[in-house]
Amino acid sequence: MEKLLGKHWHHLTHEEVLDLTATDPERGLDIFEVETRQQHFGPNVLSQKRGRGPLVRFLLQFHQPLVYILMAAGIVTGFVTEWVDASVILGVVLVNAIIGFMQESKAVRAIEALARSMTTDATVIRSGEARKVDSSALVPGDIVLLQSGDKVPADMRFISTRELRIDESVLTGESLPVSKAADTLPHDTVLPERRNMGYASTLVTYGQGRGVVVATGNGTEMGRISELISEVQSLETPLTRRIEAFSRVLLVAILLLAAATFGAGVLHGGPLIDVFLAAVALTVGSIPEGLPAAVTIILAVGVSRMARRRAIIRRLPTVETLGSTTVICSDKTGTLTENQMTVREIVAGRHKFVAAGAGYDPSGSLHPAGEEGTAAASGVALEECLRAGLLCNDSRLIQNDGRWTIEGDPTEGALIVSARKHGLQEAEEARIRPRLDVIPFESEYQYMATLHPSPDGSGPMVYLKGSLESLLPRCTQSLAADGQLLSLDLDDVRRHVDAMASQGMRVLAFARKEWSHPEASLNHESVASGLTFLGLQGMIDPPRREVIPAVKACLEAGIAVKMITGDHALTAVAIAGDIGILGNRSHLPMHSNVVTGQTLSQVSDIELTDIAGRSQVFARVTPEQKLRLVKALQAQGEVVAMTGDGVNDAPALKQADIGVAMGIMGTEVSKEAADMVLTDDNFASIEAAVEEGRCVFDNLLKFIVWALPTNLGQGLVILTAVFAGIVLPILPVQSLWINMTTAGSLGLMLAFEPREKGIMRRPPRHPLSPLLTRELVGRVVLVGFLLMAAAFGLFEWKELTGATHAQARTVAVNAFAIISALYLLNCRSLHGSYWSLGILSNPWILLGIVIMVGLQLGFTYLPIMNDLFQTEPIGLDSWAGIVATAVVAHAVVGLQKFLANRLSPKRTASASDESKAAEEVSHG
Repeated sequence: MEKLLGKHWHHLTHEEVLDLTATDPERGLDIFEVETRQQHFGPNVLSQKRGRGPLVRFLLQFHQPLVYILMAAGIVTGFVTEWVDASVILGVVLVNAIIGFMQESKAVRAIEALARSMTTDATVIRSGEARKVDSSALVPGDIVLLQSGDKVPADMRFISTRELRIDESVLTGESLPVSKAADTLPHDTVLPERRNMGYASTLVTYGQGRGVVVATGNGTEMGRISELISEVQSLETPLTRRIEAFSRVLLVAILLLAAATFGAGVLHGGPLIDVFLAAVALTVGSIPEGLPAAVTIILAVGVSRMARRRAIIRRLPTVETLGSTTVICSDKTGTLTENQMTVREIVAGRHKFVAAGAGYDPSGSLHPAGEEGTAAASGVALEECLRAGLLCNDSRLIQNDGRWTIEGDPTEGALIVSARKHGLQEAEEARIRPRLDVIPFESEYQYMATLHPSPDGSGPMVYLKGSLESLLPRCTQSLAADGQLLSLDLDDVRRHVDAMASQGMRVLAFARKEWSHPEASLNHESVASGLTFLGLQGMIDPPRREVIPAVKACLEAGIAVKMITGDHALTAVAIAGDIGILGNRSHLPMHSNVVTGQTLSQVSDIELTDIAGRSQVFARVTPEQKLRLVKALQAQGEVVAMTGDGVNDAPALKQADIGVAMGIMGTEVSKEAADMVLTDDNFASIEAAVEEGRCVFDNLLKFIVWALPTNLGQGLVILTAVFAGIVLPILPVQSLWINMTTAGSLGLMLAFEPREKGIMRRPPRHPLSPLLTRELVGRVVLVGFLLMAAAFGLFEWKELTGATHAQARTVAVNAFAIISALYLLNCRSLHGSYWSLGILSNPWILLGIVIMVGLQLGFTYLPIMNDLFQTEPIGLDSWAGIVATAVVAHAVVGLQKFLANRLSPKRTASASDESKAAEEVSHG
């Protein structure tokens, strides 16, 4: 059995392959041999990696440094019988975990809804009989029969073919079906060019074939790619790295302050239980309990917004990582292009015509080159050229639910569409010119011919379509625009062909011949000479219209866009130039803009790092090379988003910081490896997702800048009180009330902030830059001290006027709430004036303030709240003092923002400083 493994099957003759697999091409394997091989090789399926179960996913929600310290504080508080405080702390932790778990489960269900069955039936010959079996039952040595519409069930070496064409885009990225033959190929033939091989999960688009299975399950090319996927280590996102670093710093600072508080209390001779509670109060007050929930909810809101813009997020941190993306590596076919072959140019009667429209929608029109939109195309030669493409055709153009699709070969579909744009209809042509005979396309001859009667009774006509090399030598004359016959100008034809090919088009030639043998059948000899050249049609899979502005927006945002495809170099460069990846490519040699897989296979990892950074187009690349390119870009510190739809893309999708799979055309393997799935397979949706990702990070940063001063202020209040040896102005349970009610009613409303203008004109944040800039840290400290001063000042004022401790503390807590509400308005824009955003652009803010005021009134006046939180009702004079203090604090923050903007008018300079700081960090 081991002789079947690791062979270069394409380099062997099919007789050698049959001998090695010990099978008969006519009888196949017998049943007993099949059972023996099934026991040895196992089922023809890929090994499935088991995912995390619901329980594990739920427990992982607690795996955060801040959550650990909250749980510890809650448990210790419970031990000293402060049950209300302990219950509130642990309740907060549980709510955070539930929110995160529910959102992740929602994403898992969304992906499962997109899943498609990977099983298929196969026609196999066993014991001399053809039978249908499940593809999982195949073994090496099985003889498999293929026909149009079949999915190739395993890796196989062809022993015979008839006009066989296979769509291998899921494996190689090749946009057109590949013609297959049973010939022996050189040892070094690359995978996309192994035309004597069929690979599992590819699709037969035309013809028939017979092959012997040489690999199943994990031994197939798909299995090899699956192995690459399993070797890739999942990366942390910029958000998780920043939050973890921020949490560690915050944790150390809080513990040091708590220890200092405990030490100071002991030195003052206070009771240990009171000193401990003060330290707990500082710890609980300083920890932003709402941060885990806020992160989850803000990311969840981003997920919802992205879903409306056709991007499904599988993992929450992916949302923000999109906003940090510095490089987008995009597949070509179906993502940047329509994945629909379209005729762009036609040459007939020595004139060039341009076809308007894109894809299989026949609603466009034809115009003379240079006169688009001003004159309709006409001429006998043009009509005959289009008619030849329509009649020499075995495909169908159909419309399903308003969407035009092709049944059959995409190239033939493009010819039907171009003919329709000129007014020719298949049904009408078939009625007046029914097919009498046909020479099917064969790879050996590279053309197709059909015989039809002439409607005017002048005699039958043969129409031909094929490659220029096959038809041009058979032509002796050409058809002019007015229908006259002219001598064939070979130089003019080749000039047009070269011009089309330089733009990445696939060029087909068309010819006809009057049939003078009514009794004879159509054969290759009868069309070997004497043909009249009708013209050329150049076609390409065109770029999506919406991709061009999306690419431009990415480039303006400082995000590099690179094309990595398995398609041909000329096609890749043509599309890259059209969509703006290369800018103006007309001044550069064609091959200077593209790096091929052959080049990549010859360079070291160090050389590849340089090539990956300065090149924009990579063509004919293998799965391993895609993976190397992503790693090379990451080695330069880039945050890489990688798109793909095929199994060949999956390893690179998993390695990338953001793997983006296609929801319509994508394979299940690529979706499982990805972090995000596009429901419309459109690059423009990636640009929209990046925009939303930046908005998510903005809103998360706004929440942190808003929340931290509250925690800092509480910590300073308690620390000052302990060091001064005076009564605490705020109790631990009151700290929790402040943190949770303000975070829930105020801070979380920032999750609904709309995108700020110019968000896609900023450079990306450097992945190593700190979460908060020096300016924002200064603002947090300023507001924290304002809160401390306000709470202490109001507390001491009420104490001096004869109020009880409970009343004074109630005033201090309300001061925190009202100042936080006004500060929230300032946080709607971190640098600009919130008035410029419009008061009603985020109505949730106003609703949050109303809710917060209602909660504070209940906190102040409801008896049950007075009992739980040790508060007492306060008078109007207290409220006047609170509001006056809040207005002053609000004005001070506004002045600080104004001065900061005057000192640093260009935010790009700030971004540059962040980048430089990050580089210093990365270099130690």
